[in-house]
Amino acid sequence: QVQLVESGGGLVQAGGSLRLSCAASGHTFSNYAMGWFRQGPGKEREFVAAISRSGLGKGYADSVKGRFTISRDNAKNTEYLQMNSLKPDDTGVYFCAATQPPPSRAWSKEAADYNNWGQGTQVTVSS
Repeated sequence: QVQLVESGGGLVQAGGSLRLSCAASGHTFSNYAMGWFRQGPGKEREFVAAISRSGLGKGYADSVKGRFTISRDNAKNTEYLQMNSLKPDDTGVYFCAATQPPPSRAWSKEAADYNNWGQGTQVTVSS
């Protein structure tokens, strides 16, 4: 199992930016595809973004395309989520997750495919 710890959440006004980090330990980070998910108040957990083991493959939810950027630094065992032009609807607890995908798939947007999760970091966007 790989251990994941998120940081970087906070309170920001609409239109502002935040950068989330996810530090991994316990296993070879580059063996894992990574993802970000979020859960807003009274909502189901939803996919935000994912990145392949090499960092070359990326995917985003339609709601964040053009505003959020996922990246990773395998030398630092860290995943990032740069969030720009934040909206109140982006409010929620953000979780990073790790998975070892099959060779046929570089990354996944399905929460059920991930078996390693962080504790989450709160992001609140005020209007």
